Amino acid sequence: MSQRLQGIEEFVAAAEAGSFALAAQRLHVTRSAVAKSIARLEARLGTRLFLRTTRSQSLTEEGHGYYERCRRALAELDAAEAMADAARSTAAGLVRLSMPAMLGRLKVGPLLLALARRHPGLSLELSFNDRRVDLAEEGLDLAIRSGELPDTADLVARPVGTQWMVLCAAPAYLAKHGRPADVAELAASAHEAVLYARDGQISSWRFHDAEGRLVEVVPPSRLRCDSAEVLLEAAIGGMGLARLPAWLAADALATGTLVRVFEEPRLFGFELNVIRSRSRYLPHKTRVVVDWLAEHLPPLLAAR
Repeated sequence: MSQRLQGIEEFVAAAEAGSFALAAQRLHVTRSAVAKSIARLEARLGTRLFLRTTRSQSLTEEGHGYYERCRRALAELDAAEAMADAARSTAAGLVRLSMPAMLGRLKVGPLLLALARRHPGLSLELSFNDRRVDLAEEGLDLAIRSGELPDTADLVARPVGTQWMVLCAAPAYLAKHGRPADVAELAASAHEAVLYARDGQISSWRFHDAEGRLVEVVPPSRLRCDSAEVLLEAAIGGMGLARLPAWLAADALATGTLVRVFEEPRLFGFELNVIRSRSRYLPHKTRVVVDWLAEHLPPLLAAR
């Protein structure tokens, strides 16, 4: 992106929304990312665009004039993009996409194969791995990420569902070791678990208690790994309790090889997002992929 365009979209969104927070919601970034972009824009221009207090935000005189010109410029860019897109009825070209391994193989991959069949000119290069990737460095167009996103103005995120988590175990394990009645009893118990860990960092189990408060638990474990598939098999084999995505545990729960340990007053879930590098122009091929995932992936993640 040209340096002259950096921060303009955030500035126009903040001027129109009346606050950095609302602008952040519109752009699918954090409030601090919007604030940083506008601060850099003001520094580049050598002038203040907003008058900000703890209670209000308004455009300066220079900000008003700059906003009108930026608004017209962005409208022209949007019109040009719309005209280019109108010439296409199908997506064409290569889209490179990274996604979590298990989720990708079982849910996202089949969806994208269906999309490719609808658009014969669309080419896909798919990477299935759980590590964090740098979109620009690795030449990726999109990445699917679960959980909290980095606080940066360089990325745009679009929600494509929620990974609802369930606590489950093999019936034989519970028959031998007992069954905690709720998260408080779980936290106070010595139940063994199989845990997800990556790069030496163990992921804690998160729950909402009866009052809606967030509770984190890290039970003792003999098995820690970065493969959700292995954790599923370990739980089925009776090695301990497992905190798994509902979509992953669904078949085992349906057949009875796993059971839910207790009913949670409110399910906890990790938001799933498709992220891309920020740019004024989003290619039609990329937009088609993002729209397809946003429409078809959420139902596949629903907790039963």
